Amino acid sequence: MNAFRALSTALLLCCAAPVLAQGTNVTFGAITQDTSLPVEVTADNLAVDQSSGTAVFTGNVMIGQGEMRLTAARVLVTYKSQNAGIAKLEATGGVTLVTGEDAAEAERADYSIDSGEIEMSGNVLLTQGNSALTAEKMFVNLRDGTARMSGRVKTILQTGNN
Repeated sequence: MNAFRALSTALLLCCAAPVLAQGTNVTFGAITQDTSLPVEVTADNLAVDQSSGTAVFTGNVMIGQGEMRLTAARVLVTYKSQNAGIAKLEATGGVTLVTGEDAAEAERADYSIDSGEIEMSGNVLLTQGNSALTAEKMFVNLRDGTARMSGRVKTILQTGNN
């Protein structure tokens, strides 16, 4: 009877895990990010469209803001009304986001400067030390250093001396 209970409990835990893993909260970055800091962008190419208030950076794009670094193949920058700063960044193509000891990769990242929120989507991989999480989407709040992952979340947590 005890073996039956152990097997039943194991089956329930295995079946419940995917439901629990559909969305999870994690910390992101060793420190909170000051989203009021200037945003520095470097790239191989730049095309500016004054009529739409946008700029497209392509080729080895690197964006820095304080301790945060974001790299991608292409970044579309949308500006606020004339000379009022950057409203948002849309990064595509091999996006990597690094802050503190944490790093995340995805196919796309949308960064709203004023809110300090980044939405990463498409095969998201988050690494934190020896641990890794994957999901379809990750929402990062740079102001408080938190993140939320959703869409078939999978994790490998290293424990002890592993």
